Amino acid sequence: MNRRADAFEHDLMLAELQPAFAARSMEIREVCWNAPDVDWGRFDAAIIGTTWDYWDRREEFLDTLTQVARRTRLFNPLDQVRWNIDKRYLNKLEREGASTIPSVWLESVDVASLERAFDELGCDELVVKRQIGANAEGQHRIARGDKIPEMTEAMLVQAFQPTIESEGEYSFIFIDGSASHALNKRPSGGDYRIQSSYGGLEFDYRPSDPEWSAAQRIVDLLDETPLYARVDMIRGPSHGLLLMEIELIEPYLYPEQATNLGAMLAEAVAGRLEV
Repeated sequence: MNRRADAFEHDLMLAELQPAFAARSMEIREVCWNAPDVDWGRFDAAIIGTTWDYWDRREEFLDTLTQVARRTRLFNPLDQVRWNIDKRYLNKLEREGASTIPSVWLESVDVASLERAFDELGCDELVVKRQIGANAEGQHRIARGDKIPEMTEAMLVQAFQPTIESEGEYSFIFIDGSASHALNKRPSGGDYRIQSSYGGLEFDYRPSDPEWSAAQRIVDLLDETPLYARVDMIRGPSHGLLLMEIELIEPYLYPEQATNLGAMLAEAVAGRLEV
């Protein structure tokens, strides 16, 4: 069977969660989200995990989750998934006080629209990413004068942030609204992307109290406390942290940098199910 280069992340999550859930007399079973004829009602809950193709199958994915949510408890809940699946949620968080990277939203991309984005954002280098996407798939780094690659999706355009190369990205993990752990993700091999698929590396990181507070404020802006959340942030030009995204769908939560992740998540699920 062919496996993705980052499939080990799925294995690491299971290795972290299964014994912790078993200690509470709960069992985790792997089920592919698009497997036919799954009786979701036989499970007490369904936790979304490592769904690395949902952005290319959005409607099918949401239709399946709708069926799952009718039969059992879904974490994170369907409304949060619908909200989080399109990066335009960043506009709402910005209006409510989150510090974000200035962005331009394009339903279609051509030379003229990117030239306007360069001018509007006041920069000479852009990052263009899918509004519905993850793992930097379909993402482009474009300088003024570069040939524009074909892009058929609605895209989010931001000024390239040099600190992604020098300092990387910070991820803050929250379980049931409480801080679990944090890490620093850095690119390698001359790339700017920090995902493991592109050779990115992860390191333990102990945030300062103000840094934890900045991430906590993002979680607190949500209408409902999620079972799990990963807040990804980057150091901005003024040295403060800027929100890259809050991940509420695909919960790779970096267990290698955690000390108590499995137990925290098992306790949170047990509490919500009153197990």
